[in-house]
Formats: sequence, C-alpha cells, structure tokens
Amino acid sequence: MAANVIAEWEGHEYEHDPKSADWYWALGIIAVAGTIASILFGNTLFAVLILVAAIAIGLHAAKQPPLHRFQLIETGLMIGDVLFPFNQMISFSILQDAAEQYPPLLSIKTASWHAPHLMIPLDGVDESTVLAHFLNHVDEEEHQHTLADLVAAWLGF
Repeated sequence: MAANVIAEWEGHEYEHDPKSADWYWALGIIAVAGTIASILFGNTLFAVLILVAAIAIGLHAAKQPPLHRFQLIETGLMIGDVLFPFNQMISFSILQDAAEQYPPLLSIKTASWHAPHLMIPLDGVDESTVLAHFLNHVDEEEHQHTLADLVAAWLGF
C-alpha cells in the first residue's frame, strides 16, 4: 500500500447487546397483535409488513456485529478495503457518550449517496491524533444523534 497510515484500529459496527428470551417473546406478541389488528381493519398488506419487519428485527438482534478495520491515511479514511476520501466529506464531529459507557464516535457526513452518514467507533486509537488530522482536511461541525440512532439505542441495538 502506497498510502501513509496515520492511525489504524479495529471496531465493531455497533455494541452487541444480547437479547433475552423475554425480549423475543415481547417482539412476537407485539407483531402478532399488530398483524391481527391490521387484518381486522382490512389492511392485509400492513399485516404482512409487520410480520416481515418483526422477523428482520429478530434476526438483526440475534447476529453479532462485524468487526471492521479502520485506517486513517493521507487522503481519507479506509474502512476495510473501501476508501472514503476527504474531498467527499462534508463535515465531522466527535460524539462523546454522556455516561462514558461507550467509546467516542467519529461522526462523518459525506456526499456519498450510499453512505451519507458514517459512525466510526474510536476505541483503541488516540482520539487527538484522529481529531488533529481531520481538522486539517474537513470542516468540524456539531452533529447530533439521529432519531434512528436514538430509537435503536432505546430498543437495545
């Protein structure tokens, strides 16, 4: 590789929170109740949507998050074999967990249509090195957790 590596670390896409059997029972009961209510109101398509969504949520809850390798290089950020160049990044921010239970997250807004918002865990890397390098290439802007992030955290994802 010809690129100069400034920092390198690994991290999971998200923190895995194993679900109890009660959690899966609650998901099933809610899905069945929603499906029955939808059928009673004559909306079978919504009933099918509820069932498919419940299955997808259950499968996602059971799987382990993938481990990604991150490399901060001169031209951008490598996630595995994919390069996200600095010239495609709109802004960045480092989000701290108020309870300090989780590592800080590097939030990046990009111009890419397939990955418009990246959330990179900064566990196992010097946060100040990453911050200093990003400040030289991308505008820093305050980012907030999205509604989807908050709902996922509330559901235990």
